[in-house]
Amino acid sequence: MNKKIKKILSKKNKSKIVCLTAYSKSIAKILDKHVDIILVGDSMANVLYGHKNTHKLTLDNIIQHTLSVKMGVKKTLLVVDMPKGSYSNTKFALKNAQKVMSTTGCDAIKLESNKKNFVIIKKLIKKKIPVMGHIGFTPQFKKKFKVEGQTKREITKLLKEAKLIEKAGAFSIVLECLSADSANLITKKLSIPTIGIGSSKYCDGQILVTDDMLGISGFYPKFVKKFANLNRVIENAVKKYTREVKLRKFPIAKNFF
Repeated sequence: MNKKIKKILSKKNKSKIVCLTAYSKSIAKILDKHVDIILVGDSMANVLYGHKNTHKLTLDNIIQHTLSVKMGVKKTLLVVDMPKGSYSNTKFALKNAQKVMSTTGCDAIKLESNKKNFVIIKKLIKKKIPVMGHIGFTPQFKKKFKVEGQTKREITKLLKEAKLIEKAGAFSIVLECLSADSANLITKKLSIPTIGIGSSKYCDGQILVTDDMLGISGFYPKFVKKFANLNRVIENAVKKYTREVKLRKFPIAKNFF
């Protein structure tokens, strides 16, 4: 097993796991100094390409951005989202996951659960491809957003789903927009770490889309805290640049050859 994955597993019930997304070398290089997991998320479909959902993202898109991210990563566990449609059956999933792993040199891939792809996870694990699971709100498979795990019946189903993913061999699992009660129960019942997004403080770790927490995506649901407001910083810099160009204050002698 990958040493980085062993380190993540060892944090269960001991210390919180910190995760953020990256799509480029420059951002990855900054994150690598501070976080435990960097996810090349399919959220790039919304953040970078302006799509309404993640469904049009291709395997080539993910691979190209991961190659860039990989150049900025030295110590952090690098996980890559498999795009919608790239793991629709076992044979296809294995072929595409192997391509991502061999081309990019990432440490693991992430699959969203559709409550049926446990066999696919098991097959990938058997072929030495580490897998991170993902339950709750799974944007690749669910069109309408809702918080899950709000009834005893829902909680029971989510726990069963999480346990099946763990049994299939996943080393961790993302819990997206689950009720606090369900996230707490699942975290306690699993031996692998849970990574929450909008799923309470009870998870073993937390993940956010970096552009959201920096205040540059324009997407700020309840579960996102803006730790900076870079939209304003960037706009002020652009205004200053524009003004200096128009007033012929830039470039000056020290800025050209």
